[in-house]
Amino acid sequence: MKIKKNTFLFVAAVCCIQTALAQTDTIRIMAYNVLNYGEYPLCQGANGIYHNYLDTIVRYANPDIIGLEKMGSIQTSPTDHNYTAVAGFQDSILQYALNPAFPGRYNYCPFTNNAASGTECLVFYDQNKLGFAALTCTYTNTEDFNTYKLYYKDPNLATTHDTTFLYVTDNHDISGSSSAADRGAQIAGEMAQIQTHFTHLGNMINMGDFNLRNTSEPVYQTLTNPADTNFRYYDAPFYPDGIFTYPADWDNSPGTYTAYLTTSTRQSGSIPNSCGTSGGAKDWFDHIFISPWIVNDANYIAYIPHSFRVIGNDGHRLSISANSAPTNTSAPAAVINAIFQMSNKYPVMLDLLATHNTTGVSPADPEIMPSLVPGEALAHEAITLINPADDAIKLNCTIGLVGHTVDLECIDMLGRMMQRQPIAINATSVAIPCNINTGMYFVRIIGDNKVLCQAMLIKK
Repeated sequence: MKIKKNTFLFVAAVCCIQTALAQTDTIRIMAYNVLNYGEYPLCQGANGIYHNYLDTIVRYANPDIIGLEKMGSIQTSPTDHNYTAVAGFQDSILQYALNPAFPGRYNYCPFTNNAASGTECLVFYDQNKLGFAALTCTYTNTEDFNTYKLYYKDPNLATTHDTTFLYVTDNHDISGSSSAADRGAQIAGEMAQIQTHFTHLGNMINMGDFNLRNTSEPVYQTLTNPADTNFRYYDAPFYPDGIFTYPADWDNSPGTYTAYLTTSTRQSGSIPNSCGTSGGAKDWFDHIFISPWIVNDANYIAYIPHSFRVIGNDGHRLSISANSAPTNTSAPAAVINAIFQMSNKYPVMLDLLATHNTTGVSPADPEIMPSLVPGEALAHEAITLINPADDAIKLNCTIGLVGHTVDLECIDMLGRMMQRQPIAINATSVAIPCNINTGMYFVRIIGDNKVLCQAMLIKK
């Protein structure tokens, strides 16, 4: 049968579009100040109730990376007395908030509390889509500011061996209208630390609750207008989206930025509780800054234009609660109620487009230290860490690992390497003698340049 030329072109175009769509993926990023979640004495209410609120929000937002700021700081060992949330609280978030929404989807990055703070940040990620590579750097001030190195699980990775990395920094700055200089010192210190690890910004995100009142603050200028332009971030609603122009002052002119205000979800200072700030939506404290590489799609990860949004803010919340009249229809009623109950902050989100690397060609990663590149020989193998440990670190290994040698790293909560050694696996159960002190540690096991296991170890 003869096919008309126009029909052929249409079919070819559809095939090309389908092929293009098949070679991309979306990575959704969420930053959320969760207002002392897990902290004792309880600031808001029972953890079980707040697990359910977070479940509702995550189920709706469907994020691939979740930065939880202002969480209760988690106890890292029985001798750690600088904490407000019990040991293992991160696992209870997985069990009771995230797994009910998306079973087995999420894992978390290793957390630190070198600052001995009552609150901290915790980053979760979709382990089906992303892998954890390293805690790249930590800056310690009133809290710890960690930069995590993730990698995209590109379907072609086993063939190209060309890893696309994504670096995520999560922040909770000092609050208060009189604390601009202190906030500025925090982010200046954080960026100085980042500059010792990178020659310039690669695929990098800097997100969280910055407590910013306007674009003239030192924090904002450090991130978006630095002296060294190799370390410049962009605030998407300003650039590349072009919704707003500089200078901007949402503290004194909130009416201009109504759909982007993140503080507060609550008009009253006593309903639903007296924890956190009141006044309704009046300030834009929460941001997700993105690097030039992401803006310009320089290395397989790109910002999706106009995807930055404030979940639960319909643009009509100025000085009123998330669930007040007029009816907030920006999300289902149960989600709006959960946002009102969970925190006095709205979560912020944006979307990235990950393009599959089919050629194995990419720009050099700007991290100064060598990058981890997963291999393919052990691509389907895994190791399970057994907790708690006594005088030995015990591992269960899949059968395909027998006969291989892997590398074990054991790192304490201050980021110090406590044990590093090669392990010859001669059975599916392995015990490695250890003489580390009682406490909690981060264990990573690498084989064929692939992370086979990364987990928290409890040493009795």
